[in-house]
Amino acid sequence: MRLRFVLSQTFQGLSRNLAMTVSVILVTFVSLTFVGAAALLQIQVGNLKNDWYDKVEVSAFMCPASSATPACAGGEATQEQIDAIGDLLASESMTPYVDEVYLESKEDAFEAFQEQMADTVWAQSLTVEQMQVSYRVKLVDPEQYQIVADELEGRPGVEVVVDQREQLEPLFLVLNRTTLLSVGLGGVMIVTAVLLITTTIRLSAMSRRRETGIMRLVGASNLFIQLPFMLEGAIAALIGAALSVGGLLLGVRYLVEDWLASSTPWVQFVDTGDVLTVAPFLVLAAILLAGISSIVTLGRYTKV
Repeated sequence: MRLRFVLSQTFQGLSRNLAMTVSVILVTFVSLTFVGAAALLQIQVGNLKNDWYDKVEVSAFMCPASSATPACAGGEATQEQIDAIGDLLASESMTPYVDEVYLESKEDAFEAFQEQMADTVWAQSLTVEQMQVSYRVKLVDPEQYQIVADELEGRPGVEVVVDQREQLEPLFLVLNRTTLLSVGLGGVMIVTAVLLITTTIRLSAMSRRRETGIMRLVGASNLFIQLPFMLEGAIAALIGAALSVGGLLLGVRYLVEDWLASSTPWVQFVDTGDVLTVAPFLVLAAILLAGISSIVTLGRYTKV
């Protein structure tokens, strides 16, 4: 009997303040969608780092015949200098850092250039002798790329050392900043949702002062009086959370899995499993929103 009364009061309050209830649902939906998108984006950054950092190479380009860099003032790298770099990379001191070493000759570089730039004027004008020898070094731990780079830089015959990680860091920086932007927008919307839930509960409590007064007179407990108002906010917030999870599932399913993943199969994108991993936290956030709003409001408007 008591449960039926509490539920009837709850749904009566929701129907009385239907416009505010819909507003709470929509704001909660938008705010938690931003938060969920930020979490998924951070998972995506982690996936990219795991995939690409394992493929990071340090490339040591040997001096070509016509280099204008100060490191190549002595002219084209000699065979002794090329062999010295190979011996250094194969030495015991570099074993903990170097996984594999690949020597790309002028002929190999010319063949690769012709394949990649076959439709350009450069492909017709360059010759094998104009290419440069290089070492491609795969690392045991990509995080220790700087150690290998420091060992190679400044060696006789080495023109430049290129770390592929430096090319990836700007991408990860943009993604991380996008995550922070999503979190910031989600935070603003969460504050808005708290204020709306608070307002909804306050209006509902003020419109039912007579009923709560009668309940006080007959000895109803504080929890029994406040429970319908708490449920109103919780139901609205949970509906918003459900819409957020549903929106993220649809977005990942059709935009990421069906579109992005099919066009770029070599990239490990987030999937619906990641959304389901994030979903409980979004539901918990919705419950916390309703709880905080109830605590702020009910103590003032329904206290005994």
